[in-house]
Amino acid sequence: MITRHIEMLDALFKHATEGIVVIDKTGNIVKLNPKASEMFGYSNEELLNKKIEWLIPERFNENHIGYRDKYLHLPRARGMGHLRDLFARRKNGTEFPVEVSLSPFKTTDGEFVVSFVVDITERKIQQNRIIEAHSEIQKLNAELEARVEQRTKELAAAIINVEKSQEEVIRALQKERELNNMKSQFVTIASHEFRTPLATILSSASIIGKYTRTEDEEKRHKHVQRIKSTVTNLTQILNDFLSIGKLEEGRVQNIPARMDLKEFCQSLMEEMKGLCKEDQQIIFDYRGNEEVWLDKQMMRNILFNLLSNAIKYSDAGKRIFLKVISLEKSIQVEIEDQGIGIPKNDQVHIFERFFRAANAGNAQGTGLGLNIVQSYVTLMGGTVKFTSNVGTGTTFQLQLPNHSP
Repeated sequence: MITRHIEMLDALFKHATEGIVVIDKTGNIVKLNPKASEMFGYSNEELLNKKIEWLIPERFNENHIGYRDKYLHLPRARGMGHLRDLFARRKNGTEFPVEVSLSPFKTTDGEFVVSFVVDITERKIQQNRIIEAHSEIQKLNAELEARVEQRTKELAAAIINVEKSQEEVIRALQKERELNNMKSQFVTIASHEFRTPLATILSSASIIGKYTRTEDEEKRHKHVQRIKSTVTNLTQILNDFLSIGKLEEGRVQNIPARMDLKEFCQSLMEEMKGLCKEDQQIIFDYRGNEEVWLDKQMMRNILFNLLSNAIKYSDAGKRIFLKVISLEKSIQVEIEDQGIGIPKNDQVHIFERFFRAANAGNAQGTGLGLNIVQSYVTLMGGTVKFTSNVGTGTTFQLQLPNHSP
């Protein structure tokens, strides 16, 4: 039986699709599997008893020795990624991006660390393609914004001067057609996010036209609220794209100003009532000084994103809690929902751009909201963290500085 287990473990080691490298307490390579040899271009004999730094680009060697010694002094399991871009070096000197997980273990021969190495070159290529596509969206968005501004000026001038010539009117109509074409291009790029809400607006607008009797007022009101809610969602999607563009260009600055935070939160909750599902409630608890120093626009974007997520991923009838504690030097904000929660395996990626949890389903979203929240919180000099369990809900906690500029 023992022999059979040994054979199975040996087969797993030899046929693993990940590179496996084992080092001892001094950082020497003592064992590696065929995948690792293939990945780095060495034979087993060339690497045995060599320092692990042989597999790392030379420019990182000096620092890596310090990291390695520190880790081996207090070894612990570390998952893939570890929030750092890592690179490895092949025998021929070429470099490639990798993800590495570490796991310490002991045997009768001493203490060792096993490294699981994955070549993520293809993933990086795909990420770069996404970044390039995003850059094109930014460019289109900037052009669209410029066109809208220009068209607004032209329409204002046309209203003031009713004696505009027919030629000018035709030119204005041509501009409008150009603007509509640009809007169509933009909607094509983001069609998976815009198609559903636009269909909702069209459906409600058509239904409203059928309610002509006085006793249909409640039904009309329901569809008007549905339209308002959907328009708010569309506006937030556009705001997300604009925010990402401004953040990328470094055009967002934290400018704290004196504000009444309690009144601000109450006003925002009133605005968001239209987004709430049936019988959903936002429970507000405020403690401490009402007057604080914060960037009002950043604070609005942060709370709107977190509260709209809580509403979106919670069922009808569930409660959402907004708790604020305002201290002399800091502000603590907690948003808790009773929603679907975030799967454990997805939690490490939840602040990444365009990432959506596996259980998000068909819920509308760009995958940008939490990335924007984290960016704004960082710009404000604060921190954001969360806890979540699938089926019971998610709690986000913000810690923000409270001081004048």
